[in-house]
Formats: sequence, structure tokens, C-alpha cells
Amino acid sequence: MKRKKIESYFGLARRAGKILSGYRTCMNSIGRGKIKLIILAEDTSQNTKDKFQSLCERYGIAFRIYGRSEDLSVMSGMPERGVFGITDRNFAEAMIKEIENEQIVLR
Repeated sequence: MKRKKIESYFGLARRAGKILSGYRTCMNSIGRGKIKLIILAEDTSQNTKDKFQSLCERYGIAFRIYGRSEDLSVMSGMPERGVFGITDRNFAEAMIKEIENEQIVLR
């Protein structure tokens, strides 16, 4: 099976040190202007989704819900995570594009 581009971007971002993971780490980094994109797993709690969406709107940060936490953890190489922050603008733009393209195909 062909590997999805989004998987490659997660791996590249991890190796480049341009991805943060975990609720607290991402929550604390949003206010500092480090994060360009927040990706939440579909299976995170509604409360977590609401909090991050509100913060992202307040700080003008892109926000996407994508995949399951188990799959995202494997893609990123960071076990048991459901919240990811992308700190590089280019990675963020590429990942947004891939997420949106994949969602269009699924519709």
C-alpha cells in the first residue's frame, strides 16, 4: 500500500524537530507564538477539541482534526499522543493541503 504524504510530513517534521506533542506542551506553546498548526486526533475528547479550537481562533493558528491518536502516534514516532503542534510554516502549509485533499477524496 502506498504511504500517504501526510505520514511522510509527520516523519520529516519529527526528524527536523518541528513538531511538538502532548496536551500541555502544545497548550503552553500556543501563547508563545511557536505553533503554526494544531492537529488533533478525531478520538480526543470534545472538551480538548473545544479548548484548542478556541485558543487557535484567538491566536490565529490553523487547526485541523485528523486521524486517530493511535495512527498519529505511529506517524510521528511519539507514543500515546492525540495533540500535535507543527512549528514550521512550510510543514504546516503542506500538511494542511494534504489533510484537505484527503478529506475531499473521502467525501
